[in-house]
Amino acid sequence: MNAEEFWAILHAMPEPPPVSWRLYYNASGEPIIYSMEDLPGTYIDVDAETYARAPFNVRVQAGRLIELKSAVRKLAPADSGTPCHPNNVAIVVPLTEPHQPWSMKTHEFD
Repeated sequence: MNAEEFWAILHAMPEPPPVSWRLYYNASGEPIIYSMEDLPGTYIDVDAETYARAPFNVRVQAGRLIELKSAVRKLAPADSGTPCHPNNVAIVVPLTEPHQPWSMKTHEFD
């Protein structure tokens, strides 16, 4: 094979298909799988960053990707709330005894 034949073969190669990143989802809009393959099912195209993060705290509504906020609830010491033993949050005590009030706090994050 000479150089001309090599270049002729190289130029005759078909163009690769365009890269597409997809999120397949169910009828409720909940994510099933992120994929670059053409799979059966309903999907939307996503960008490379979303594909790389592959978040599952999302929903698909009207063909758009909606990211849901995540929230964590936990007990925390507070100025008011359920009076608990100073050394054990699992023991609820009367207000007349020494106590530490605890209440539920919610922390939202993206």
